[in-house]
Amino acid sequence: MNTTSNGIVYGYARVSTDDQTCKNQHLTIQGKYPDLKKWYQDEGVSGTVPATQRPALAKVLELVEAGDTLVVVAIDRLGRDTLDVLNTVETLKKKGVSVVSLRENFDMTTPIGGFMLTLLAGLASLEKATIKERQLAGIKRARAEGKNLGKIKIIDDGQVAKWREANNASIAQTAKHFGISLSSVKRACSNSPA
Repeated sequence: MNTTSNGIVYGYARVSTDDQTCKNQHLTIQGKYPDLKKWYQDEGVSGTVPATQRPALAKVLELVEAGDTLVVVAIDRLGRDTLDVLNTVETLKKKGVSVVSLRENFDMTTPIGGFMLTLLAGLASLEKATIKERQLAGIKRARAEGKNLGKIKIIDDGQVAKWREANNASIAQTAKHFGISLSSVKRACSNSPA
């Protein structure tokens, strides 16, 4: 199933943090669809952000037409909120667009695919809630044992923000200057008083 009869195949990938990359997802999709020409990705965007508020996915939703196919590596790339994923797939289905998830190995616009989507999205939501409960229990236990939680902050937000402004530097230049991540620079600049 490397091409559609008359539509365009779109590849979509998402990673939640700036430290991650969509490269592996791209390679996986390209391996199944070597002629893929339309590629969209959201980097540093949580799956809890609604589909229509993610720049690349919102663009895909706008561009796709009847007969097209949207391919993702896994259902959780479309989102982690069950209702949002279901709404996204339903929107695409109404437009006549097929949605293919490679990990789960199904076309979500078929009746069986729709059932599997609902089931898998529900299980993913349950798993996320269970992980959160375990994290909170672990934090509570660590605090009860008197352990210090979190990393010790090694950068001064105000210093980072002032240097960036004084040097009219980009986020990347500032990160390189201080030897910190892009997300640390963003956080420092948003936390620093204006």
